[in-house]
Amino acid sequence: MTDALLLACPACSTLNRFPREKLAAGSAGKCGQCGSPLFAGHPVVLHATSFEAHAAKSDIPVLVDFWAPWCGPCKAMAPQFEKAAGRLEPAVRLAKVNTDDEQELASRFAIRGIPTMILFHRGREIARQSGVLDAGAIERWTRDALGR
Repeated sequence: MTDALLLACPACSTLNRFPREKLAAGSAGKCGQCGSPLFAGHPVVLHATSFEAHAAKSDIPVLVDFWAPWCGPCKAMAPQFEKAAGRLEPAVRLAKVNTDDEQELASRFAIRGIPTMILFHRGREIARQSGVLDAGAIERWTRDALGR
Protein backbone atom coordinates (compact mmCIF):
# COMPACT_ATOMS: atom_id res chain seq x y z
CA MET A 1 0.00 0.00 0.00
CA THR A 2 1.17 3.51 -0.83
CA ASP A 3 2.14 5.88 1.97
CA ALA A 4 -0.41 8.68 1.46
CA LEU A 5 -0.66 12.22 2.80
CA LEU A 6 -3.81 14.24 3.37
CA LEU A 7 -3.75 17.49 1.38
CA ALA A 8 -6.44 20.18 1.36
CA CYS A 9 -7.49 21.41 -2.07
CA PRO A 10 -6.69 25.13 -2.53
CA ALA A 11 -9.96 25.64 -4.44
CA CYS A 12 -12.56 23.74 -2.37
CA SER A 13 -10.64 22.70 0.81
CA THR A 14 -11.64 19.06 0.36
CA LEU A 15 -9.07 16.71 1.90
CA ASN A 16 -7.40 14.47 -0.67
CA ARG A 17 -5.14 11.45 -0.19
CA PHE A 18 -1.94 11.95 -2.15
CA PRO A 19 0.98 9.51 -2.48
CA ARG A 20 4.05 10.74 -0.57
CA GLU A 21 6.39 9.67 -3.38
CA LYS A 22 4.48 11.79 -5.92
CA LEU A 23 4.77 14.80 -3.62
CA ALA A 24 8.53 14.23 -3.33
CA ALA A 25 8.72 14.01 -7.13
CA GLY A 26 6.99 17.40 -7.45
CA SER A 27 3.72 16.11 -8.91
CA ALA A 28 0.88 18.63 -8.65
CA GLY A 29 -2.01 16.15 -8.54
CA LYS A 30 -5.69 17.09 -8.82
CA CYS A 31 -8.52 17.33 -6.32
CA GLY A 32 -10.81 14.31 -6.38
CA GLN A 33 -13.80 16.58 -5.65
CA CYS A 34 -13.41 19.61 -7.95
CA GLY A 35 -10.52 18.63 -10.26
CA SER A 36 -8.38 21.69 -9.41
CA PRO A 37 -4.61 21.26 -9.13
CA LEU A 38 -3.51 20.57 -5.55
CA PHE A 39 -0.48 22.81 -6.10
CA ALA A 40 -0.21 25.80 -8.40
CA GLY A 41 2.75 27.66 -6.91
CA HIS A 42 0.53 30.46 -5.54
CA PRO A 43 -0.61 31.25 -2.00
CA VAL A 44 -4.07 30.02 -1.03
CA VAL A 45 -6.53 32.53 0.42
CA LEU A 46 -7.85 31.15 3.69
CA HIS A 47 -11.02 32.05 5.56
CA ALA A 48 -12.37 30.89 8.91
CA THR A 49 -14.23 28.09 7.09
CA SER A 50 -11.17 26.74 5.25
CA PHE A 51 -8.41 27.41 7.78
CA GLU A 52 -8.67 24.13 9.71
CA ALA A 53 -8.58 21.94 6.60
CA HIS A 54 -5.29 23.52 5.53
CA ALA A 55 -3.51 24.35 8.79
CA ALA A 56 -4.70 21.51 11.03
CA LYS A 57 -5.80 18.57 8.91
CA SER A 58 -3.31 18.65 6.00
CA ASP A 59 -0.16 16.62 6.46
CA ILE A 60 2.18 19.21 4.95
CA PRO A 61 3.29 22.37 6.77
CA VAL A 62 1.37 25.56 6.02
CA LEU A 63 3.00 29.00 6.09
CA VAL A 64 0.32 31.64 6.66
CA ASP A 65 0.83 35.34 5.94
CA PHE A 66 -1.51 37.43 8.11
CA TRP A 67 -1.94 40.75 6.30
CA ALA A 68 -4.36 43.62 5.54
CA PRO A 69 -5.03 45.48 2.28
CA TRP A 70 -4.28 48.92 3.78
CA CYS A 71 -0.85 47.84 5.12
CA GLY A 72 2.08 49.22 3.10
CA PRO A 73 4.61 46.62 4.33
CA CYS A 74 2.08 43.86 3.55
CA LYS A 75 1.75 45.16 -0.01
CA ALA A 76 5.55 45.23 -0.32
CA MET A 77 5.87 41.63 0.87
CA ALA A 78 2.98 40.20 -1.22
CA PRO A 79 4.99 39.61 -4.45
CA GLN A 80 7.85 38.13 -2.40
CA PHE A 81 5.46 35.74 -0.66
CA GLU A 82 4.04 34.79 -4.07
CA LYS A 83 7.55 34.07 -5.36
CA ALA A 84 8.34 31.98 -2.26
CA ALA A 85 5.21 29.87 -2.91
CA GLY A 86 6.65 28.78 -6.23
CA ARG A 87 9.88 27.74 -4.52
CA LEU A 88 8.50 26.04 -1.39
CA GLU A 89 5.57 24.09 -2.86
CA PRO A 90 4.82 21.21 -2.77
CA ALA A 91 6.81 20.65 0.46
CA VAL A 92 5.05 23.60 2.16
CA ARG A 93 1.66 25.19 1.37
CA LEU A 94 1.67 29.00 1.47
CA ALA A 95 -1.52 30.78 2.44
CA LYS A 96 -2.80 34.27 3.18
CA VAL A 97 -5.31 35.48 5.76
CA ASN A 98 -6.75 39.00 5.43
CA THR A 99 -6.94 40.13 9.08
CA ASP A 100 -9.61 42.73 8.26
CA ASP A 101 -11.92 40.04 6.88
CA GLU A 102 -10.91 37.30 9.34
CA GLN A 103 -10.70 39.15 12.65
CA GLU A 104 -11.53 36.00 14.62
CA LEU A 105 -8.49 34.20 13.18
CA ALA A 106 -6.29 37.25 13.84
CA SER A 107 -7.48 37.31 17.44
CA ARG A 108 -7.14 33.55 17.89
CA PHE A 109 -3.47 33.71 16.87
CA ALA A 110 -2.76 36.98 18.71
CA ILE A 111 -1.70 38.89 15.62
CA ARG A 112 -0.40 42.21 16.98
CA GLY A 113 1.44 43.52 13.92
CA ILE A 114 1.31 42.80 10.22
CA PRO A 115 2.64 41.28 8.16
CA THR A 116 3.10 38.30 10.45
CA MET A 117 3.87 34.83 9.15
CA ILE A 118 3.07 31.73 11.18
CA LEU A 119 4.26 28.28 10.18
CA PHE A 120 1.83 25.52 11.16
CA HIS A 121 2.14 21.75 10.98
CA ARG A 122 -0.88 19.59 11.81
CA GLY A 123 -2.48 22.46 13.71
CA ARG A 124 0.53 23.31 15.85
CA GLU A 125 2.38 26.61 15.54
CA ILE A 126 6.03 25.86 14.76
CA ALA A 127 7.41 29.37 14.24
CA ARG A 128 6.37 33.01 13.91
CA GLN A 129 7.99 35.96 12.13
CA SER A 130 6.78 39.56 11.89
CA GLY A 131 7.94 42.11 9.36
CA VAL A 132 8.76 42.21 5.67
CA LEU A 133 11.03 39.54 4.19
CA ASP A 134 12.09 38.95 0.60
CA ALA A 135 11.41 35.61 -1.11
CA GLY A 136 14.83 34.17 -0.32
CA ALA A 137 14.55 35.10 3.36
CA ILE A 138 11.03 33.62 3.54
CA GLU A 139 12.32 30.39 2.04
CA ARG A 140 15.36 30.22 4.37
CA TRP A 141 13.33 31.08 7.46
CA THR A 142 10.74 28.40 6.60
CA ARG A 143 13.33 25.69 5.92
CA ASP A 144 15.24 26.59 9.11
CA ALA A 145 12.03 26.46 11.16
CA LEU A 146 11.25 23.02 9.73
CA GLY A 147 14.79 21.84 10.41
CA ARG A 148 15.65 21.14 6.77
